[in-house]
Amino acid sequence: MKYVERVSADRFNPWPHGSPPLGQLDIELTERCNNECIHCCINLPAADRAALGKELDTETVKRILKEAASLGTLDVRFTGGEPLLRHDFEELYLFARRLGLKVLLFTNARLITPRLAGLFARIPLLIPIEITVYGMRAGSYEAVSRVEGSFAQFWRGMELLRERNVPFTVKSALLPPNRHEVNMFESWAAEIPWMDNPPNYVMFFEKRHRNDDPEKDRSIQALRLSPEEALAVMTREPQQSRQGASDFCRTFLGPPGAKLFNCGSGHACCVDAYGCLQPCMGLRAPELTYDLNNGSLEEALRDFFPRLRNLRAVNPQYLERCAHCFLKGLCEQCPAKSWVETRSLDTPIDLLCLCTHAEARWLGLIGQEEKAWEVRDWRSRIKKAFGS
Repeated sequence: MKYVERVSADRFNPWPHGSPPLGQLDIELTERCNNECIHCCINLPAADRAALGKELDTETVKRILKEAASLGTLDVRFTGGEPLLRHDFEELYLFARRLGLKVLLFTNARLITPRLAGLFARIPLLIPIEITVYGMRAGSYEAVSRVEGSFAQFWRGMELLRERNVPFTVKSALLPPNRHEVNMFESWAAEIPWMDNPPNYVMFFEKRHRNDDPEKDRSIQALRLSPEEALAVMTREPQQSRQGASDFCRTFLGPPGAKLFNCGSGHACCVDAYGCLQPCMGLRAPELTYDLNNGSLEEALRDFFPRLRNLRAVNPQYLERCAHCFLKGLCEQCPAKSWVETRSLDTPIDLLCLCTHAEARWLGLIGQEEKAWEVRDWRSRIKKAFGS
């Protein structure tokens, strides 16, 4: 009797009804936060009743998680706002883990309790928690968070995880109150057992995703580093920075052409706090979002998101510059960044362009006055800079 038959991958589709797999799902459980950070692009007050009334209920989040698992999702990221503000967080976490999903939690750690840390120790997330650290002292931390006592709460939450051997990593946002603490932060971070690499920093702070506060947008823009300041941060360890850039550049540099989406959009998606499915967390353009309150993940993946991969730029500046720029792999320019900044998908962001050109000059890929979109011998330049 024959129990097993080998078949070609071309003949076998494990997904029902021909549905494409969904590799990762991000879920913004809330936009509310217990911090009021000076740079935040999304946060609403923790007690915002209007937001609370619109958030997805427990059963709807469970339905989305269950469908995601059926479509091949292995990882789910719970983010916000501060996801631990949800009264049903433990229930949703346990539901995700019972589905076999690995969980990545983005948090400020202020709401980590002995009970919650114990839960994570008994039923591991399988992916280290990511904690954002806003300062190494109460003064710097709370100048960013704008909440008295928040530093002590963050530190206590982190220590509860450490005491129970719950894996976590740390990252930071590089801001005026904490820039002088970079060395202290990195020395401390290196002692965390689960930190395999130096911490990441956010330096290009995005404007408000909901376009709801022009005054806050202006204050956020004022917090951004200049291209020279950003380069100084990226190249603090010159040999290590150059080695990392070498491996990356030889693999990912090259002109992208007019195609807008060169990422995983459509295979990894984000559900916002109210049930809209987006290509990623930053891209909330109405024409590119799908309402899961009136549809399903399967329908979105099959019928709605595939067209993203065929969208092409029409902005003349983008077509002249970005489409021909061999540095595109180094640049953060993307439809999401463009939409947050300009409410279009293909408007070049000058600051990102300047930062990328500054890094390329440091790497020896372009001259002082050169524009990367005018360079045609980019392959030989990469080979000369980094070897074959």
